[in-house]
Amino acid sequence: MKSVNPYNQETVFEIDELSDEQINQAIENADNRFSSWRKTSFSERSKLMFAAAEELKKNKREYAETMTLEMGKPIKQAIAEIEKCAWVCEYYAENAENHLSDRHIETDAEQSYVSYEPIGVVLAVMPWNYPYWQVFRFAAPALMAGNIGILKHASNVMHCGEKIQQIFERAGFPEYCFQHLPLNSDKVDGIIKNKKVKAVTLTGSKPAGSAVASKAGSEIKKSVLELGGSNALVVFPDCNMEETLKTTVQARFQNTGQSCIAGKRLLLHESIAEEFTEKYVSAVRDLKSGDPMNEDTYIGTVAREDLAKDLEEQLRKSVDAGAKVLTGGKRDKAYFEPTVVDGVTTDMTLFNEETFGPVIGITRFKTEEEALNLVNISAFGLGVSVFTQDLDRAKKLIPEFDDGAVFINELVKSDPRLPFGGTKISGYGRELSKDGIREFMNLKTVYINKY
Repeated sequence: MKSVNPYNQETVFEIDELSDEQINQAIENADNRFSSWRKTSFSERSKLMFAAAEELKKNKREYAETMTLEMGKPIKQAIAEIEKCAWVCEYYAENAENHLSDRHIETDAEQSYVSYEPIGVVLAVMPWNYPYWQVFRFAAPALMAGNIGILKHASNVMHCGEKIQQIFERAGFPEYCFQHLPLNSDKVDGIIKNKKVKAVTLTGSKPAGSAVASKAGSEIKKSVLELGGSNALVVFPDCNMEETLKTTVQARFQNTGQSCIAGKRLLLHESIAEEFTEKYVSAVRDLKSGDPMNEDTYIGTVAREDLAKDLEEQLRKSVDAGAKVLTGGKRDKAYFEPTVVDGVTTDMTLFNEETFGPVIGITRFKTEEEALNLVNISAFGLGVSVFTQDLDRAKKLIPEFDDGAVFINELVKSDPRLPFGGTKISGYGRELSKDGIREFMNLKTVYINKY
């Protein structure tokens, strides 16, 4: 297995795929470790998790360069990702014990309460677009809860996977608490089927999520899915124009547009559409493209050339259907120009499919009701951003959206303190906050009477 730098096509890292025997042994080791790890105290786990956060912060450049080389993330954004991973480690080191404390409930019993107990080995199937963050937002709560993590990472970021295991080892976690298993997707079914693996979490595409959920369901095992998104950015006439422009450009083009929660559909009220579009196009043209290792690069390449070709085809179909490219639109190998497309309608590919790269489509609306319908008509339900200075209007709209998250005057983003997850084909279950750490626990009802 090897990863290739999408910027210069040089091989970055090579590793042998594990054999079935090695996979089974890794799971056996994980299960054996669980028997002792589950008995450690929260204070012991917290000390180690704080050490993981320090390791991330101390060597953030080393870890950031790994993802820049493997999947092309601009280096400043890569460093920010590592810093966010340290934050989630610190958050759970500080809060896990409180999140998992017994919940006492008054009944006719002498005592009755719910305890939260770890379930064992959890498989994480993770994507390449945030190769550290996606893993750490699973691993930090899982390990603090007393569970054990095994990682099947995306095939093009195997070095990141190795580095993540190294981070936990450097922090002093006992051997086999967290393992990266270099293997291809065809091995996942067998791992889920293994009786020692108790649950699975996946961040990725709808087909991958459907396959994993189906196998987990057939084995009667818990699964959490964070799948694709096609978030809307809804801009009303009374928005703060300057701040909204800045936020909506970042919402679409950070990480070169490769984010589930990126704002991919720009919905503009017709009264400001011309002015906003003109300024938006100008701001997008100012984004600096180039070598992702350069500090001033904002737009790098997409992670693989085949992904850039897929994006090119989505754009072509929409242009053929009547959409108009205002800027960008050209591809050079894995590089795709930052692209703004106007006149996108609800029957076009750019509106209905997830676009994973630096392309955004503009659709206009006349009324609140029309905007609401344009948001909810999507098959996805990860998040929506609304830009208005009328907070009463915003609060009125919030319960009308189908999505898992509504952000007012801000881009949709994940935060360790808040639950994260979607609806419809964007998945189910929640990550982060107390809701996320409780996903892979045995919620044990305890009822005590005395005669």
